[in-house]
Amino acid sequence: MKICVLGTGYVGLVSSVCFAELGHQVVGVDIDEEKIKKLKNGISPIYEIGLDDLLKKNLANGNLSFTNDLSFGLKDASVVLNAVGTPPDEQRRVDLRYVYEVAKQVGELLDHYIVFVNKSTVPVGTADEVKKIIQKNLKNEVSFDVASNPEFLREGSAVLDFMKPDRIIIGVESEKAEEYLRELYKPFIDKSDNFMTTSIKSAELIKYASNSFLATKISFINEVANLCGIVGADVVEVSKGMGLDTRINNKFLEAGPGFGGSCFPKDVDEFIHTASDNGVEMRILEAVVKTNQFQRSVVIQKLLKHLPDLTGKTIAIWGLSFKPDTDDCRESQSIDIIQKLIQKGARVKCFDPMGMENTKKILKDNRNYVEFAPDKMSALIDSDALILMTHWNEFKQIDPMDIKKYLSIVIDTRNLWPRKDFEKQGLIYEGMGR
Repeated sequence: MKICVLGTGYVGLVSSVCFAELGHQVVGVDIDEEKIKKLKNGISPIYEIGLDDLLKKNLANGNLSFTNDLSFGLKDASVVLNAVGTPPDEQRRVDLRYVYEVAKQVGELLDHYIVFVNKSTVPVGTADEVKKIIQKNLKNEVSFDVASNPEFLREGSAVLDFMKPDRIIIGVESEKAEEYLRELYKPFIDKSDNFMTTSIKSAELIKYASNSFLATKISFINEVANLCGIVGADVVEVSKGMGLDTRINNKFLEAGPGFGGSCFPKDVDEFIHTASDNGVEMRILEAVVKTNQFQRSVVIQKLLKHLPDLTGKTIAIWGLSFKPDTDDCRESQSIDIIQKLIQKGARVKCFDPMGMENTKKILKDNRNYVEFAPDKMSALIDSDALILMTHWNEFKQIDPMDIKKYLSIVIDTRNLWPRKDFEKQGLIYEGMGR
């Protein structure tokens, strides 16, 4: 099939590359001329494991191309995947202007049947509005279908998740649209029973409900961790014991500094707003948001136990991306912690294997208070404490003696290291719920 993918961000680019790897003819479309120029030369604007190799491979074999010209992307396309950005606005609502704008442009250019698929995470009812916009702007007498195909890619393992999906959800309202999308995903449908067809509105809700439930597990275990820390229990043991129950399982039951990133915070907020718009109060999710916000202050309080006055202190931060194996720092827990430290008079020295450049852009107004170290050990020089924020593999194997050369206070927000190893060396160690 020929596929046109609108938007070459995390979802759009991974989808473009992986559909090309499946043998489809894919054209990625983006208004950013510089980004398209780089992509044509095999240079990815994002970091994802395995993405660079597949990008170069499918550019070379002709399955993949990129353009700024939407009309070129639409030519002969059977499926149009809408993967443009849906960032939160000032009211923490999903900003759908880009979704609606591309729908308008597609309507103006459309000259043959397509299935227009919302791949971006959008509120329930968006497909109905997109359908109206395309229909209103049609210049030619052609038919089309609108569908929903939510993505379940985890940043850091997006390529693997795409090529080995645990589920594929399509929301359609016609047999023809279903036929096209079954052909699109045929290599996966033939190998497993993970393909599910639903109504469009159910598909739109599945993504929000899924992410909100996972966020709930994170906030729940963080509250359990806060209790463990007071009564003398170990949340790692509690989580393991809970996870042995197959109805619960241990995924997303790891205590930490709360959830961050470009998906969970935005999706939970929008789910709450959407429910409110329809007269439904999401009491549990409102508590999830409050708990997540509070968890950042828990990290700061652990530091203040040992450094009551942070004025003039320098705090080392290991890890800036919201999770390992990605350079995405949007709504990262680390950014929030750094800003809180600066507010309390501290300076920050930080290091991340992949997230340094994106963090520099986010913290450009705080450049006088933040130093970016060339490696993890350099961040410890002249620092008063270390806060581990992101559990990159690079940070796992560390000798406490090496840290002791520079400082004596360690806040391990990911419970990455054994407490006893640090305390044997005379270091002050604070974990989460331990």
